[in-house]
Amino acid sequence: MKSKIYGFLILLLLFSCRKEASDSQTTALASNELHRIVLSTVEEARDFYAWTSDRIPMVSAHRGGPYPGYPENSIEAFENTLKHTHSIIEFDVALTKDSVLVLMHDNTLDRTTTGKGRVIDHTFEEIRELYLVDKEGLQTDFRVPTLDEALAWGKGKTLFTVDIKREVPFDMVVDAIKRHQSEPYAAVITYSVDAARKIHRLHPELMLSVTIRNEEELERFENSGIPVDRWIAFTGTSERPEAFNAMLHERGVFTILGVLGNLDRSAIARGDQIYAEFVEKGADILATDRPIEAAMAIVGLSPENSSKLKYFR
Repeated sequence: MKSKIYGFLILLLLFSCRKEASDSQTTALASNELHRIVLSTVEEARDFYAWTSDRIPMVSAHRGGPYPGYPENSIEAFENTLKHTHSIIEFDVALTKDSVLVLMHDNTLDRTTTGKGRVIDHTFEEIRELYLVDKEGLQTDFRVPTLDEALAWGKGKTLFTVDIKREVPFDMVVDAIKRHQSEPYAAVITYSVDAARKIHRLHPELMLSVTIRNEEELERFENSGIPVDRWIAFTGTSERPEAFNAMLHERGVFTILGVLGNLDRSAIARGDQIYAEFVEKGADILATDRPIEAAMAIVGLSPENSSKLKYFR
């Protein structure tokens, strides 16, 4: 009888220990559930994006990093990405009929929501009634967020690159960034020297993602009047020569290689180690539809004592 009691007490003690350990792990996870990058001033933003040989290679989650159950351009997708890795978050901004800025890539609602028709033909109230659809085409419980909601959510968590759709006036996006004091962590994507100049005139302190794929485009930006410490160089969606990446690094400029599309598919076919190969050849940030997998592939390339570590939490 005594042996049975002792056995029961031992089992009870083991269960209690395991529960305490489980509770402790859960608490630790809850207190540090997101991989954060914290920039508090525009000076810190310039320092973070100033290329140094001890820079930390990173991923940029294209459209926030959509995965099954986590639709593109949703705050829920942003959170899912940051639970796995530090990441820049790229998202798209569209305009509703009543001039509300929302996160949406397509001109229409059909692919990514339960609605139909052009975004610009619907009011925000109408769009807010819709549900987002994930990349598998399955409806989720998530709603279309506004730019204001995204900027408020991102403070103290991550860095953004903001892609402005054609119908959206630049000044509306810049005003939102000013209103939320998001300049340290929200850079604006531009696709031409003219667009970059317009954004720079509206707000000279903003970091800009600028397209520089060759020496001719580099020369145009060097003659643009935009200080080089405002540039983050998007070098296109095919791999650049090491020598070209080195030219940008000599000027203190980070490079973003767009691996989304063909290069992501190559990684699926050939193995994720090719992400590390891109970094070893001079890509600093990989803009990808597979941010979790790409981040895992390059994590071993981070210097142990990088001067950039102070911004990572």
